[in-house]
Amino acid sequence: MTVSMRIGTRKSTMALAQTEEIARRLSVVAPELDVEIVKFEPVGDRDQTSNLLRHGGKGGAFVGEIRAAVLSGKLHAAMHSLKDMPGNEDTPGLVIGATLARDPPTDALVLRVGVTIDDLKRTRGKGFKIGTNAVRRAAYIRRLFPDIEVIHFRGAADTRVRKLDEREMQRLPGGGEVGPADALIMARSGLERVGLAGRIACDFSPLDMLPAAGQGIVAVECAATDWQTRRYLSLIDDPAAHLSCDAEREVLWVLNGHCNSPIAAYSIISGGEMSLTASVLDETGAYFIEVTRNGPADRPRELGRAVGLDLLHKGAAEIIERSRP
Repeated sequence: MTVSMRIGTRKSTMALAQTEEIARRLSVVAPELDVEIVKFEPVGDRDQTSNLLRHGGKGGAFVGEIRAAVLSGKLHAAMHSLKDMPGNEDTPGLVIGATLARDPPTDALVLRVGVTIDDLKRTRGKGFKIGTNAVRRAAYIRRLFPDIEVIHFRGAADTRVRKLDEREMQRLPGGGEVGPADALIMARSGLERVGLAGRIACDFSPLDMLPAAGQGIVAVECAATDWQTRRYLSLIDDPAAHLSCDAEREVLWVLNGHCNSPIAAYSIISGGEMSLTASVLDETGAYFIEVTRNGPADRPRELGRAVGLDLLHKGAAEIIERSRP
């Protein structure tokens, strides 16, 4: 008997590649499934100029419309990049039914054609314009290169690289333009998904630029009471990625961070132990708090809560509050 499953996703090249991988894996473990991919163009993709805060942060810009379709029953499930899912707010009625094995979580530097890594090292960033829309990446790159100029830069992964090479000026949320960029900071996993890994000039280690919570993890969300969908999704769930998901998102929950908060969290599992590191920075990168704790891998939320509370004890709440618009 054929069973249908409708999975919602964004229209971008990367999102479609991620969702097609989910469909492929489901077809292997459950041949009776007929998976239909439903494409969305959420407001965050339609409006590539405004600050994401205008649309309610990443949750409103990229996740909200697809989540609503799951809650209404129009979809059985939704694909998200885990780092785009707000960790400081609950969504009653929805659960993460599966996480795929984590892709490389690190950030990478992409240079415009004609610009070399030696140019950046020689100038120590002075006169360089680096594009990103992530406040975390902006804060970390300012720590590494205090003289660098960070500029507003949005778009799908492949679109951003094209804009970089074409020296396209970027429209600012408040009007006017900035650019062109000399380089971009992007997720390595995203560049790999769209076939642009060859453009990576260098990777930032987690010591230099701690990843965003959930970076490199693909999550599949479904209705909490849709037990059939939850059973199918459990067949493709990667246990290690799910443990990391729970630990890192618990940090966000404890900190009550918003999309303008430079917060990072990254966990490593070795045997039955998990090491979790999280940090909070101000937007300039000058003020920096970092905490690392170890604990049992099968108690990820407890570890995430302990790390989050340590950060609060060290003054994280004040930094986060200062970054609110």
